[in-house]
Amino acid sequence: MDANEILYDVIVVGAGPSGLAAGIELAKKNANVLILDRKQEIGCPKRCAEGLSNRWFDIMEIKPKPEWAVHAIKGAVLYGPNGKDVPMKKKETLGYVLERKIFEKDLAIEAVKHGAKILLKHQVVDAKRENGLVKLKVEVNNEVKEFKGKLIIACDGIDSLVARMLGLNTKNNLNDTDSGYQYEMTGISGYDEECLHLYFGTEVAPRGYIWIFPKRDGTANVGIGIGAYVSSQTNLNAKNYLDRWIQSQPGLKNGSIIEVNAGGIPVGGFLDKMTADNLLVAGDAGHMVDPIHGGGIGVAMEGGRLAARHALRALKENDYTDKTLSKYTKEWFDTRGNELKRRLKSRHLLEQLTDDDFNYLADSITMEDALAIGNGTLSKTDKAILFTKKLVKRPGLVAIMMKYF
Repeated sequence: MDANEILYDVIVVGAGPSGLAAGIELAKKNANVLILDRKQEIGCPKRCAEGLSNRWFDIMEIKPKPEWAVHAIKGAVLYGPNGKDVPMKKKETLGYVLERKIFEKDLAIEAVKHGAKILLKHQVVDAKRENGLVKLKVEVNNEVKEFKGKLIIACDGIDSLVARMLGLNTKNNLNDTDSGYQYEMTGISGYDEECLHLYFGTEVAPRGYIWIFPKRDGTANVGIGIGAYVSSQTNLNAKNYLDRWIQSQPGLKNGSIIEVNAGGIPVGGFLDKMTADNLLVAGDAGHMVDPIHGGGIGVAMEGGRLAARHALRALKENDYTDKTLSKYTKEWFDTRGNELKRRLKSRHLLEQLTDDDFNYLADSITMEDALAIGNGTLSKTDKAILFTKKLVKRPGLVAIMMKYF
């Protein structure tokens, strides 16, 4: 029987980390699951700097494999506009920079081993409900085929088209979107290869930062994320800012570029509603991303798995209504969303800082302070010490921080 003649329990649209995690969870529980993706290769193009911390390996119960966990990371270094650094390094490995193309293919293989079906170069062009099911029209090699499913999990990226076809608005606000541009570079030097490196400043990266994520000896992902609105104000786009900065770095400017990536990065605007009848959204489609740095692999996978678990409950109850599926939204906020909302407050704080503020913070705070500010977890004692002792000479900065903490 052809794939388009089968009634699927769940059709997952999008074979990124979120969709593949959903597919694995569904297939493990013997659901009849189909994963569709418009791309011709899983894992391409990569949309991030490819970092993943040990925390997410533990949450997702995944063991790093040397074929895709290619470079161990032991910390990070933050740089103020004046070059002052705040090192945050441990002795132990805290995470890895991945070869994401291989990582996602490994996830795809796992999903298929458990019984999922994956079809590439399948572009969903229409979705509608019919007799309690969802009918997808899918463009395949210049012809249109139909697929039917009881449930759809939309993991089709920023501004999910499938979700909107089924009546759920997932559009990103421009203020909650960054413009990203990244090179994978080789033949470069001048940085600690055991750490991630993040560079801040309004001249360097307005409403964002530049990163170096070491990947192999002399090779790293070097990229930038800036507010999507910035180019209209400065006449410089993300690539312009990144190229200018690279030319100012002696260890980078003569390196060679072996891959180029670009795209929009959701950095907030969490959805109050992530379901409709027969529909759940996850990953970038569900705005599941860390608003501080735009990283989304771990958050997306967790969200995809959670969506799958709620889909399985709906299948068991034979109830695909929004009323039943909406429990997914609540559980996601209880599990992860409320934590990310606190981090969103930290991002809003960082957006208010001038270069002088960044420089003062770099000179004044410790590694623990930086982590607490980024996580939005400053305790009352932390605030008292920070506001009355460390930042006493910057009352304006204290006022900004008190607004958000």
